[in-house]
This record gives sequence, structure tokens and C-alpha cells, in this order.
Amino acid sequence: MRKLIYIALLYTALMPATSKNQAMAQTRTENLLEKQNNHSIFYKTIEVDGRVIFYREAGQLDKPTILFLHGFPSSSRMWQPLLEKLSADYHVIAPDYIGFGHSSQPAADRFVYTFDNLAEYIGKFIIQLSLEKFVLVQQDYGGPIGMRIAEKYPEKVKAIIVQNAVSHKEGLSPLWETRKAFWADKEKYYDAVKKNFISLEATKQRHIGSTPTPEKINPDTYVDEYLFLNKPGMADIQLSLFYDYQSNVKSYPKWQKWLKTNQPKMLVIWGKYDPSFTVAGAWKYKDDVPKAEVHIVDGGHFALDKAEPEILRLMQQFLKSVVNEK
Repeated sequence: MRKLIYIALLYTALMPATSKNQAMAQTRTENLLEKQNNHSIFYKTIEVDGRVIFYREAGQLDKPTILFLHGFPSSSRMWQPLLEKLSADYHVIAPDYIGFGHSSQPAADRFVYTFDNLAEYIGKFIIQLSLEKFVLVQQDYGGPIGMRIAEKYPEKVKAIIVQNAVSHKEGLSPLWETRKAFWADKEKYYDAVKKNFISLEATKQRHIGSTPTPEKINPDTYVDEYLFLNKPGMADIQLSLFYDYQSNVKSYPKWQKWLKTNQPKMLVIWGKYDPSFTVAGAWKYKDDVPKAEVHIVDGGHFALDKAEPEILRLMQQFLKSVVNEK
């Protein structure tokens, strides 16, 4: 057996690059199908344009695919509970963007940290993994990245699930007025915004929001994110992206037009205690997609912190209707 394995490895090493990629894809397919009764999460990496993208994957490749896009300052880790619970019926996959989680984190002066560029890498990630059609699940930063993906690959998007991700100005809370000042004068406000951005208080507030029961929020969620934000060079990486967030606001009319034109099957789940994104932002999706389902849940910006069982139930119901659609 060892001799056969050695021969197979040697054969793969001598293959042309294209054949190697095909062999790797075949191996990946066989490995996942082989684990058809095992719904464990696999933790993987793939190289895209010289950068490493880390991703979590589970379920069989012949099942409907769900692509999860995370928010700030989290990573694919935020989706772990849903990945585990949905992998019996779906092929689930969740990448970390460049600059997040376990993916490459080049310094801010060595990489163009814009939403266009992050979406470009995720697009290439989708192509390299041969994801033909999928349900997009997008939270926070996952919204603008997901909408860029939908614009570029509309034929791949089976449906969209939104969780506290804005595509309308009405969804921006009064907190964004100060943030707009940073966009208007980056040099003047950079140090002050940076100090607040990576503070424990601000990181905690993103999870706690205005919830009347903060004791239900696991402190590990925001403490881990605080430690991540305070890694050397990370603040400048994230400030570059935060400055570019204005490009998303400018794109809202374009995304609204895309939604109106394409009328995707759509589920909107919104944590009502979100300090940054208002509930009005959830309901505005129905202006574009009248048949969109909108549910306001007892949670904050990271609604899974408190409302995981309800969110899972809503997603399962919605996904069944999408899968059964002719």
C-alpha cells in the first residue's frame, strides 16, 4: 500500500500544472464524498494570486452549496455553529478574507486593502474551487463583498441571505456621521479613529449593542476580536478598509438596481440591537425585492451571539424552499 501511495505522489509531482489542479480537485471531491456520513468541518487553505486564503468546508459536494461571507472584525469562525448544523444537508463553505482570520495578512503598505480587491480575491477563490451555483450568506462586510460577487457572477447566485448587512443609506445609524468625517479628512481623524477602532470598549460594543441582556453574550467573542485587532500592523490594515467603506455607500444605488432587476430569492435576518445598522435597513430590502422575507430577531450586530436557534430555523425553512424551487 505504501508503495502505491508513493507512486501516486510521484506521478502527481511530475504532472503539468493544469493536470495537477485537476488531480487536486478530484482528490478534494473524493475526500468529501468519502466522508458523506461525517459532517465534521475541514480547515483548509488555497493559494490565490500568491496569497493564502483559509476556509472552512463541510458537507457533500453534490449537495446544494452555501457560501458564507463574514463581517468585521470577525472571520469564518463566526459561522462555525451554522456550518456544523447545516452540513448534513448542504455543502457549506466559509472563507476568511485577505487580512482576516487565518488568511494572508500582508502589511497595509504592501497590499491594496479595498472592498473591490477583497471581492476580487473571493471571486477567484470561487472560480478555483469550481463553485457553480450557491446561496450567498452575508453579514456586515460580507454584504458589500457579496454584492460585488453577485454583480460579477449573477448566474452563480441561487439566493441571498442577509444578516445585518446594509445596501441602503437608511440602514446607517447616526454613528456613521462621525465616520463620514474620517472619510472627508483622513489625516485629521486617523489617529483618533484608530485608537477607538481597536479599543476593547468599541469591540465589545459591536457585540453588546443596546441589548437589555448583555450577560447572554459570550465575552470570548469580543475579547478574541480585540486581540486580533491589536496584532502588529492590523489596525492600519483595518483602517484602510474602513476608509474605503465609503465606496460601498456610493455603490448602494447600483446594488439596489441589481436586486430590482434580478429579484433573487431573499431572506433578511436582522438583530434589532445593532448600534451601527438600523432595523430600517432590513425593511428597505423589500423596496427592491418585494417577496423578500424579513425577520427582526432578538440580537445585535452579530445576531448569532444570542439568536442562533431562531436564525438556524429561519435559514433551514428558507433553504428548503430554495432547494425545492423548480
